Amino acid sequence: MKKNILRVLAAVPGIPMFMNGLGFLTNPQQASAGLGMELLDGMGRSTQVGDFMSFFIGAAILIFVGAIKARGQLLYIAAMFIGGAAAGRTIAALAHGADFATQFIVAEIILTVWLCLCAYFLDRATD
Repeated sequence: MKKNILRVLAAVPGIPMFMNGLGFLTNPQQASAGLGMELLDGMGRSTQVGDFMSFFIGAAILIFVGAIKARGQLLYIAAMFIGGAAAGRTIAALAHGADFATQFIVAEIILTVWLCLCAYFLDRATD
């Protein structure tokens, strides 16, 4: 597969990640509702907005830079964070009584596999 096509494919998951992060910065009420949460108050809101904005924008930056520079390592790091979220959601359901967030877990697994495949092929691609 051509390296430029792989770069574009690798960048695609960065778009919703960036938009979610931007949402927590500009409209945290809507962004948190989109993830099935209520917006917390006080210190909890500070943590919720700051942590989620950082997670989503940080992952998006890793994805975009990894795609632009064709650096699979950065895509693997982003995949680790996204896959870790799926694992954390699963643990929350199994060990802590949370609802099993099937739609989010499936999406996170798909993005994780997508990024890992792009990273694998980018590292081996020649133009």
